[in-house]
Amino acid sequence: MIVRNVYRSKLRHLLALSTFSSASPKLPTSYLSSSFHPKLKNHFPESPNNSSSINFIPATIQHFSSQPNFTRDGNYDEMISQRHLICPGCGVFMQESDPGQPGFVIKPSPKPPNYRSRIHKQPIADEPEISYSLKSGLLQELDQPENATSSTGCEEKPLVCSRCHSLRHYGKVKDASVENLLPDFDFDHTVGRKLASAGGSRSVVLMVVDASDFDGSFPRKVAKLVSSTIDENLTAWKKGKSGNVPRVVLVVTKIDLLPPSLSPTGLEQWVRQRAREGGVNKITSVHLVSSMRDWGLKNLYDEIVDLAGPRGNVWAIGAQNAGKSTLINSFGKHVGRRITELTEAPVPGTTLGIIRVEGVLPGQAKLFDTPGLLHPHQITTRLTGEEQKLVHISKELKPRTYRIKAGHSIHIAGLMRLDIEESTANSIYVTVWASPYLPLHMGKTENVYNMLEDHFSRQLQPPIGEKRVAELGIWARREFRVSGNSWDSSSVDVAAAGLGWFAIGLNGEAVLGVWTYDGVDVVLRNSLIPFRSHFFEVAGFTVSKIVSKADQVLNKLKIDSEKEQETRQTKRSPYCLKLKWRI
Repeated sequence: MIVRNVYRSKLRHLLALSTFSSASPKLPTSYLSSSFHPKLKNHFPESPNNSSSINFIPATIQHFSSQPNFTRDGNYDEMISQRHLICPGCGVFMQESDPGQPGFVIKPSPKPPNYRSRIHKQPIADEPEISYSLKSGLLQELDQPENATSSTGCEEKPLVCSRCHSLRHYGKVKDASVENLLPDFDFDHTVGRKLASAGGSRSVVLMVVDASDFDGSFPRKVAKLVSSTIDENLTAWKKGKSGNVPRVVLVVTKIDLLPPSLSPTGLEQWVRQRAREGGVNKITSVHLVSSMRDWGLKNLYDEIVDLAGPRGNVWAIGAQNAGKSTLINSFGKHVGRRITELTEAPVPGTTLGIIRVEGVLPGQAKLFDTPGLLHPHQITTRLTGEEQKLVHISKELKPRTYRIKAGHSIHIAGLMRLDIEESTANSIYVTVWASPYLPLHMGKTENVYNMLEDHFSRQLQPPIGEKRVAELGIWARREFRVSGNSWDSSSVDVAAAGLGWFAIGLNGEAVLGVWTYDGVDVVLRNSLIPFRSHFFEVAGFTVSKIVSKADQVLNKLKIDSEKEQETRQTKRSPYCLKLKWRI
C-alpha cells in the first residue's frame, strides 16, 4: 500500500541496486519521502527496468533520524554512519523533526544551477558613465581576464546542524540547554576499549594540551589508561603474543600565546617533566605547535603519517577547548586537498560526537576527532559564557609584576587570591600570567573581607552580578611553602586550572595562602616562564575597562545621592517654606 502512493519516478533510482525479496521488512515511509539528501542522487543510477513493487531498501541510504538518538559515538562505526546523517562539524546525529532536540537541521531549499551566478558584463571602464546596476551592487567589475574560465554555480557546502551553523556564523549557541539532553562522553566505553584491545589496527594517540593552561587541560585519566595499556600490551608482545602498543604523541597547542623569548628546548623539557608527573610513562614524541601561526604542523603531520602506517587509527584526545578541532583543520594545508572543516569556536564542548575525518591521512588510515573531556576541576566549567570570554586567553600573555612584602594580597578578578603570610625575604616578586581582560588588585591582607563585600562582581569581575558570587560556591584555602635563590627569575608557579598562575620569585622562603572556589584544582610546579616584567604594578586596581566602568557607575550613584540630599535640604529650609506660603 505504501508503494502505490509513491510516484514511480521517485523510486526509479533504487531499482538497479539489488534484487528484491518478499521476505524483506516493510519499507518505512520516511525512506520514501521526497526529501532524500542531495548527496544521494549521484549514488543511485537510473534503471531501465520499471518495477511496480518494492519490498527492499538498501542499508547504505543515509537519512535523518526520525527519533532522538542521544549518543556521542558519532560516525565512528561505518555502518551507523551509512544509515544516519552525522553532522560533519560536531559529530551529532542530525534530525529535522524537533528543534528542541540535539542535532536539529534545516534542509536548504533546492537551488537552480545559475543561483548567485556571476554577471558578466563589459568592464566599467568601457561604459560612458557608472550605471545604476553598479551602484545597486548588481554588477561587479571583472577581476579576471576575458579568456579565464569562471564557474557559474556556487560551491557546495556541507550540511551542518543548526548549532554548528550558529557557532560558525555568530560565535554562540542559541539554546545551550539542548546539549544537556546528550549523555556525558564515556571515554572508557568508546575510545578506551579500542586502545586497550590487544588486537586490531595500530593506535596513535594525539594527546592535545593547551600551553596556556597545561595542568588544567592535561588529560590525566587518559594518560593513566594509555600508560597501563602500553605496559600490558608491551609485555604480551615480548612474550610473542599479539599486543597493540599505542604510540603517544604529546601535542602542546597555542604556543603563540606564550612569550616569544621562551626557549623551545626549555619548554619541551618542562612539558616532558609535567607529563611524567601527570601519569604518562612512555612518550613517543613531543610537538610544540600553533595552528594559528602554522608553527610545527608539517613535522607533526609527517610523524603522524609514519606512525599510523597504511591502516592505523589516530585519536585526537584532549580537554574541552584545548584546540583539537582547530589542529585537525590546519592539517588541510599540508594534505594538498580540501577536507571537511570541523566547527571551531571559543566555547567549551564544541565537538559533541566522534568524527571520522576523511581525506587527511593516506591509504586506509583513519583520523578521529573526539569530544572534549570535561574537567570539573577547571574554573571555566562554572562560568557563564560572558564570564568565559574574560577568562579566555586569546592574545599573547604579558607579565604583570608586583613587588610586595608579607601581609599583602593580590586578587585575580573575583576568582583567586594570593596571600603572602610569612617570608624570610624582605620582598617577593609576584608575576601574574592570566587574561589581560581580568582586573587585578593588590592591597593589605587585613582588608580582603571588605574587598569581598564592596568590590566583588563590580571592580573585580568575574563573577558578573551579585547573585553569581554565591552561585560559584565557597572559597577554600590552600597552603604552599616555597623557596628560591634569586629575585631576577621566578622559581615556582601557583597555577589554578582554567584561569592562570602566579609566578613567585624570591631569595629565601615563604608561606603562601591561596584562595579560590572549592573544587578548583591548584598546583605548585616549577616555573614555566621564569622572567618577569621590568615595570611594577602599583597598589590598588589595575587599569581596565571593567574597573573604569564600575567606577563610573559608583561615581554616578554618589553624585545622584548628593543631589538628592541637596534637594531635600533645600525643601526643608525656612526660606523655601516662606516662598511656598506666599504663593
